[in-house]
Order: sequence, then structure tokens, then C-alpha cells
Amino acid sequence: MGVPGPFPSFAGAPDGPVMGREEVDRALAKLAAEHEAIESSLLALQDHAGRRLLEGAELTGVTKDRWSTTEQAISLLWSYFDAYSEALTRARELRSRHRWPTQDELTELTELLCGTAITLPSSATLGGSPLLSEELSLDRLVDRMNRWYAEALGVIVSADAVWSALPARIDMLSAELHRTRSLAHSVGVRPGEHPSGDDLEQITAELTALRAEVVSDPLAFWKPARGSSAPGGGSPDTQRYDRSARALEDVRREIEAVLDVRQDAERRLMRLRDVLSRADRTLAEARQARGEVLAKIAASEVPAVSGPPTALHEQLVAAADYRRRSQWHRLSPLLESLEQRADDELLRARESLTAVTAPLAVRAELRGRLDAYKAKVARHGMAEDPMLVERYDVARRMLWSAPCDLRVAEQAVLRYQQAAAEALVPRQTGPADEGIEGGTK
Repeated sequence: MGVPGPFPSFAGAPDGPVMGREEVDRALAKLAAEHEAIESSLLALQDHAGRRLLEGAELTGVTKDRWSTTEQAISLLWSYFDAYSEALTRARELRSRHRWPTQDELTELTELLCGTAITLPSSATLGGSPLLSEELSLDRLVDRMNRWYAEALGVIVSADAVWSALPARIDMLSAELHRTRSLAHSVGVRPGEHPSGDDLEQITAELTALRAEVVSDPLAFWKPARGSSAPGGGSPDTQRYDRSARALEDVRREIEAVLDVRQDAERRLMRLRDVLSRADRTLAEARQARGEVLAKIAASEVPAVSGPPTALHEQLVAAADYRRRSQWHRLSPLLESLEQRADDELLRARESLTAVTAPLAVRAELRGRLDAYKAKVARHGMAEDPMLVERYDVARRMLWSAPCDLRVAEQAVLRYQQAAAEALVPRQTGPADEGIEGGTK
């Protein structure tokens, strides 16, 4: 705010017991410059916007206690400055009596400038002095004024910095909170009905309380800088504000998710119906296939097939009802759960169909292998070999009869393969045979 720094300290004491004329003149010139600097600093402190705000505010807590002491310090600073001014005026008058001051005048001037010639009212409330008055030298007077000035300026600057930073940010966050609450209300996110609605109520209460505390006790929200001795060294403490801002951002993202649900609800519901319909059809196919397997395959363990996902269908009906009633805050979490569970249900149905039809796949593979070896034998002109014909007929009868014992049928196919391989050993394998051999090892 343009407040000057600490007052300059007087350092005009001579080495000898009595100052000479030139030393006195230099000391008076220095005192005059110091007097002007002190007055400027005090006037700037008096006009500081932070001081005026502190004087007009209803303070509480830490700020109330520190401002009470600071007001006394500022009052004493002006009293001390008056005493300083009087001492300077007396010294100037004494010096102006003669161009060449007498020895007595130099002695008196030395006492005024260097001795404890200034009597001041006690500062018991600030420094703990039990005296009604005390005597100080100009040096000690300026040192004390410097200390009190720095403390007073620190209180004023710190409070002003907090007031300049936090209330405006809280107001901006409150405006964002108001917009978010309106948006939440439009999609049915209300206190008592949705966790985000409760969160908005808590954030509202926190920001209201925070603003009131910042306005009445700003110094409670000030973090002094470590190792800094400068007045007002530090920064506003924004931890509570930051927590509220993060909480509001979380709620805002939740509201946006609900809005996305409102925009994409029909598309997502259609996809859910399609996924569950495919799962139902797949399970129906698996149940039908299980009956076929039990009828056609013997000595095989066929897993049971569950019924349709009734609970998911009921929840899908509930989701459609939420959409009709525009209860988007209820629809949002339900859709997310249904989408994952519906995908899992379709995967489970497909796995069930695969498991049920596995024996049929094994039978089909054995049939294919048997026919491939028969074709190979025919290419080599051995289709009428009695042993091969007999073993082929045995294997084929087992594979094409119901119920089929897969273990026995597989052994029959292996016997036919072995017989065919033994019969074809003397014959040179042609290129056309390599593919069959490679595929049936």
C-alpha cells in the first residue's frame, strides 16, 4: 500500500563526552531527515486501507486480540513521535541562539541528542513496564518505534492480504456452487435423495461459515513465512477453501455424469436390451444343445445350463421406469451396474454353450479325421482292403450311432488310423498326402 519502511535509527553520538559544533550540526541535519521519514511512515500507516478496514470491522478471535494491542501501539507511536518532535525542536532552538554555541550549550545539546532526556508515558500494556513513565534516549526511542511500527504494519498488511484474497475467491466459488446446485436440482440430485445433493449442502454450509470467519478473524487464516522478519511476510492459508473447491469439483463431475446419462439413456437402454436378448438366445441354444448331447452322446458329463437372468430383466424394467420419470440420478448408477453385469451375463451364456456343445465338437472332429484317412486310403488304391474296410465300418458305426460313446469311438478311429498307416508304409508318400498327415498327427 505504499507504506515506507522502518524509521531510520539515529546514530549521531560522538566519541567524546561533549559534541562539537560541527558534530551537533550534522546530528541535527540527520534528525531532521529522520523526522520527515518517521512522519511519512506514520501517515502512510494511518491511511492504510487495511487499518481502516480493521477499525470498522467486528473482529473476533486472534485478530480481535492482536488489533487491540496494535491500536494501542499506533497511539503510542504518535505520542512517541510528538516527544521526538519536541526534542528536535528544543535542540534546534538551543542551537539557533548563537552561531558559535558556548560550552554549556554544547553540553546541553549533547544531553538532548545522546542522553536519556526524553520522558515518555509508560507502555505497560505493550512491554510489561510497571512504571508510570520512563526516560529514553533518541536511539532507544527510534528502536522501539521501529519495533512497534513493524508489528503494527505486519498485523495490518496480513489482515489486508487475507481480506483481499479469500473473500473474493469464496464469493466466486459460491457463485459456481449456486450454478451447480441449480443444475443438480434439474437432474433430480437433491439432499436426502442422492449423495451429491448432501455434499452440496455441506459445501454450502462450509463456505458460509468460512466467509464469516475470514471476515471477522482474518489473522486466523494467515501463514507467516518461515525465517522472514519483514512485516506481512507470509501468505493467506487457503486449505479450507481448497478442500471445498475440490469437493465441489467432484460433485460437478458427478452431475456431468448424470447429464451424460440423460443424453444417452435411450441408446444405452437399447444396447442393454440387445445384450440381454442375445444372452437369453444363447442360453436357450445351450439348453437345446444339452438335450441333443444327452440324447446323442453316451458316457459324457454335460454341465447344466442356468435359466435366463430374471433379476437383470427386472432391473432393466426399473431403469426404463427411471427414464420415463426423469430420475436421472437414480438411472445413472443403475445403468453403470447393468451394463457391466449384462456383458458378464452374455459372456457366461457363450461359455455355457461352448461347454455344453464340446462333446458334439469332439464327435465332429473324429468324424472328420476318419473320413480324411478313408480318402487317403482310396487315393492309394487300398479302399477295398478287407481289414481297413472292417475297421472303418466299426468306427463309422460308433460315430454315427446314438448314443455315441466318444471314448470307444476315439479308440476305433485310432485303430483305423494305425491300420491305414501300416498298410501305406511301403508306398511313397506323395505331396497330396502330406497335408492330411500333417493335419492328423
